[in-house]
Amino acid sequence: MNQILRPSDARGDADFGWLKSKHTFSFGSYFDPNHIGFGALRVINEDRVAPSAGFPTHPHQNMEIISYVVSGGLEHKDSLGTGSVIRPGELQRMSAGTGVRHSEYNHSDTDPVHFLQIWIVPEADGTSPSYEQKAFPEDGRRDALRLIGSRDGRDGSVTIHQDVDLYASLLTADRSLAFDIRPGRKVWLQLVKGKISVNDQPLSAGDGLGLLQTGAISLTASENAEFLLFDLAA
Repeated sequence: MNQILRPSDARGDADFGWLKSKHTFSFGSYFDPNHIGFGALRVINEDRVAPSAGFPTHPHQNMEIISYVVSGGLEHKDSLGTGSVIRPGELQRMSAGTGVRHSEYNHSDTDPVHFLQIWIVPEADGTSPSYEQKAFPEDGRRDALRLIGSRDGRDGSVTIHQDVDLYASLLTADRSLAFDIRPGRKVWLQLVKGKISVNDQPLSAGDGLGLLQTGAISLTASENAEFLLFDLAA
């Protein structure tokens, strides 16, 4: 099997009133033995948080935690002394390492916040906790694969402590991009908005697709689309 299709409506579901979440992989009380993760990619949760609500202070260890905001503002505070608001076009990376405590709240008292929370298993446990946040303007992501996270922090991306390249794209309807999956690599694509086809596989908002083959793939939008592409060690 060269690909793994994860339809949006097949994801795990959690509804706490103030939080509505879709789980691409097993998380919390949702467990699916067929969808534990994809290589080092452990969690993709699509979260919608009500105004002024959020996650109170809680601990993490030995995980790379990435937040990608789709709309609204996500307010972050942690035991490293970091305090920030993450907005669309920005990426946050928090390395939990030996231990960190943080909270995440909707910064607005009137509008919801919509974001993806992503967990990546680090290459090594027990590193020092750290935090990074960078902006990636829309024009750099438009009809391009913009590197926003990488092991070496190249091209202005945030540093992820794992062998992964994370790309973001805003692909205009009827435009196409190509990506080459190198030997020893595999790809997970998570569609945030719109509709695209990966080779001949159509995807709609919320769908995920794991690709296990090597060689060139074609990404074509049938309507304006936003997506993340994870290039991971196989």
